[in-house]
Amino acid sequence: MENKKEMRKWLDDMNLGHPLVVAGPCSAETEDQVLKIAHDLKDTDVSYYRAGIWKPRTRPGNFEGVGAIGLKWLQKVKEETGLKTATEVANRAHVDLALEHDVDLLWIGARSTVSPFIVQEIADALEGTDKIVLVKNPVNPDLSLWLGAVERLHSANIEKLGVIHRGFSTYEKTKYRNIPEWQLAIELQTKFPDLPIINDPSHITGKRDMIFDVSQTALDLNFDGLMIETHYDPDNAWSDAAQQVTPQKLVQIMKDLRIRKETDEEAEYKNSLSNLRAQIDVLDNQLIDLLGKRMKVSDGIGELKKQKNVAVLQSNRWNAILGNMILEGEQRGLSEEFILKMFKAIHQESINHQEKIINA
Repeated sequence: MENKKEMRKWLDDMNLGHPLVVAGPCSAETEDQVLKIAHDLKDTDVSYYRAGIWKPRTRPGNFEGVGAIGLKWLQKVKEETGLKTATEVANRAHVDLALEHDVDLLWIGARSTVSPFIVQEIADALEGTDKIVLVKNPVNPDLSLWLGAVERLHSANIEKLGVIHRGFSTYEKTKYRNIPEWQLAIELQTKFPDLPIINDPSHITGKRDMIFDVSQTALDLNFDGLMIETHYDPDNAWSDAAQQVTPQKLVQIMKDLRIRKETDEEAEYKNSLSNLRAQIDVLDNQLIDLLGKRMKVSDGIGELKKQKNVAVLQSNRWNAILGNMILEGEQRGLSEEFILKMFKAIHQESINHQEKIINA
């Protein structure tokens, strides 16, 4: 699959004066609930009304969706409000039913993206469709797996494609439900700059009060749109209650978000930007030089441990270093999340150096 300007055609043809917005409840619960939310969103920036029809949960026993009857409710949404509809599909049966009920946009969820078997089944069922098909990132941060899913759909002659960035699962406790790993989404944009990319702040944050900030970050990174879960009574939603916002709150978020220009042609801006980037280049080179020197010290530690037959990993010291660096980082305006990622990577490289020496 090669990047082509035509990848954006389905989005450009909409001629929107704002980012694409897909909104609606996490789950379709009742016909009244689906229609009430839809009417509240009718005359807003929302282009596609989303609702989960099939909702397999991580563990059984919770609400798992109303099933195919919910598709009839989405048909009523289109008839009564004019909003186009969207839902998640996870197998051929879902696809067949969604097409039968004229759903306009389908997406493949994060749990499905991890399985090439599931994606291929969906691609085969959708072959040649003119529906829009979006692919959520897999639960684990694997760009090849994410792009592989898109490629399977592309090979099935599906032209209206895009991706949804919803963050990645982690065993670590962070402020996010799913950590954004923005760099991975940026790498995807670099490889396929014309492939539309939508951000899902609801699943990244897991908390409604963080949705605006993550949405703004996504727009600052040139994302093409947002998928935001919306419910008229979020606290009593049957699934993912904490991350849903009211239609009124969604409208306010849309008003408050700032759309950035990709660049500015003024000479003063370009000169200032060039100077700042030059400073960044110098500092980056200094960072690489310092890291190289640090690893030479690690090599010396490895030699010493080899002489004395001492284990490479010293957990107590490592924990102490990490705690100190988090505090130091906070004083310099660096987030705990960043410090943890950076020093874990440095620590792993140090271990690799020492292991190489000890086992030589």
